[in-house]
Amino acid sequence: MSYSQSQSGAYALILGEVGGDRRLPIIIGGFEAQAIAIELEKMKPSRPLTHDLFKSFADNYNVAIKQVYINKFVEGIFYSKLLCVHDNLESEIDARTSDAVALAIRFDCPIFTSEKILSEAGVLMDETKTPLFGEKVIREEKKKESEYSEHSLNELHEILKEAVDKEEYEKASEIRDEIQRRKKK
Repeated sequence: MSYSQSQSGAYALILGEVGGDRRLPIIIGGFEAQAIAIELEKMKPSRPLTHDLFKSFADNYNVAIKQVYINKFVEGIFYSKLLCVHDNLESEIDARTSDAVALAIRFDCPIFTSEKILSEAGVLMDETKTPLFGEKVIREEKKKESEYSEHSLNELHEILKEAVDKEEYEKASEIRDEIQRRKKK
């Protein structure tokens, strides 16, 4: 995920093709980006987010999401379906793709699309080159690095906990990234 340069306040979610070099860039809103990032990073917000509530509700009533299918791409907008199972009965539920991805991560289910959509909206990406949205992403990450570089690891852990408690997830992800960078050294 990265900031979208094409739309202000939006993020680009990049889904990768299993066994291939194509990527599917999907523009999503800040709330959905936050919901996806929090689950990917296994952060625990002080209160459940909407997608977490949906997961708890579904678990409580024995509903499972078996897969997400990105089934349409019309005028730059992706459309998705959730394949749900309850008491051995399958049903499809229409969903925004950003919500479908956030739920797929929580339900640990696969995300599929068609060859037609990958051919139409997918892009080839060489893993050795800069990110899909260019150098701006790299400059922003370097800027964020320096913001917390003066703090000790203990201070960073305290600031991280405080940010999560205050539901400042973007700040929390920046601090988490700084902690991870230091652990790699």
